[in-house]
Amino acid sequence: MILDQDSLSRSPDEVVSLALSAGVRFIQYRCKHGSRRAIYDTSSRLVHKVRHAGCLFIVNDHTDIAAAVDADGVHLGQDDLPIEYARKLLGKGKIIGISTHSLEQAKAARDAGADYIGFGPIFATTTKDAGPAKGIETLGLIKRSVSIPLIAIGGITDANVTEVITAGADGVAVISAILTAKDIKGAAEEMIKNIRTAEAKRHRTLFGPEVKQGE
Repeated sequence: MILDQDSLSRSPDEVVSLALSAGVRFIQYRCKHGSRRAIYDTSSRLVHKVRHAGCLFIVNDHTDIAAAVDADGVHLGQDDLPIEYARKLLGKGKIIGISTHSLEQAKAARDAGADYIGFGPIFATTTKDAGPAKGIETLGLIKRSVSIPLIAIGGITDANVTEVITAGADGVAVISAILTAKDIKGAAEEMIKNIRTAEAKRHRTLFGPEVKQGE
C-alpha cells in the first residue's frame, strides 16, 4: 500500500494501524508536498510501528531520509537519485525500487540493480500524472522481459486486481482504493482476499491442479 499524504483524510498513524491489522505487509510512505523535516518526522514514527508488526516500510523519493530513519528501503522515481548512488547510501541489505513506465526503463532498472520495479499506470488514475494507461498487455510484456519482481500501479481496484495479478504482477501498489474508503480496514482486507484468490488461480493455470497423494 502507498500511504500517500495528499490522499489521507485521517492521520497516517491511524491509517497504518488499520492497514496492518487488515494484513497489509508492505507500506510505502509518499509525501510530495511536505517539508523534508515533516517527511522525516512522520517516517521516523511510522517505521517503528510497521517494523513492530513484522512488516516492511519504504520511503518514497528521499534516500537520505530512508537511511536516517533506518527504513527497509526507498522507492525512486525516474528523476530521483540514480540507483547506484542510492545503494551506496543505504547499503546492500536495503530494498531499492523504482517507478518505470516503459520496457526500456524496466530493463535499465534491472541492470542498475533495482530489487523491484513499479510499473504503470496500468489503468487511468488521478492520483499521479504518470502518462497514459499502459494496459494489461504491456504489463504482461514487461513481466516476461524482466525477471525482478514487478509491482503494478495505477487505477487498481477490487474490480480489476484479479486481471492484474493474472497478467503476471507480483504485487500491486494501491492508493485510492484503500485510502479513500470509508472502511479502510475492510477495503484492505477485500483487496488482499482478491489478490490471494488471483494468485491461486494463476498457480493452477501455470502448474495445473494439485494432485493428491495416491492419485
